[in-house]
Amino acid sequence: MADTPRWLDDRQQQVWRQWLRAQTEMNAAITRQLQADGGLSLPDFEVLVSLEESPDGRQRATVLADTMLWERSRLSHQVRRMEARGLVDRVGCKDDRRGAWVGITDAGRAALAQVAPGHVETVRECMFDRIDDADLEALGRVTGTILAATDCASQRPATA
Repeated sequence: MADTPRWLDDRQQQVWRQWLRAQTEMNAAITRQLQADGGLSLPDFEVLVSLEESPDGRQRATVLADTMLWERSRLSHQVRRMEARGLVDRVGCKDDRRGAWVGITDAGRAALAQVAPGHVETVRECMFDRIDDADLEALGRVTGTILAATDCASQRPATA
């Protein structure tokens, strides 16, 4: 790291704050929709989608946490709350006594099916209905570049 901070110029600061605000507003709109349509939180939805997209509807808890970029303790608390509501189940791993499988239940699949139409409509209304094909192409390139850079940064060892 440089000794002198590389401050953002006015335009960069404006775009950065717009990016943060857009994320916050989108998440708030999605959260309202998920709650209204099925009583789910955004973290509930994220876990259910990840499990639903797994070949057999389940994942090792450690893999699920890593995939979602969550701390294991956060996933554990989230799964415990969802388990109490019957959305997921947790089963010990026979090969690794410390490990566990997290699986989507029939109730979890039903909850996901209930909120999915409203979810996709909210995403379309807030994002894709607002941009044209050229903007979509540009946004795809920009987010791909940012994700590649942040993935590289997350692989670097922490400095003390």
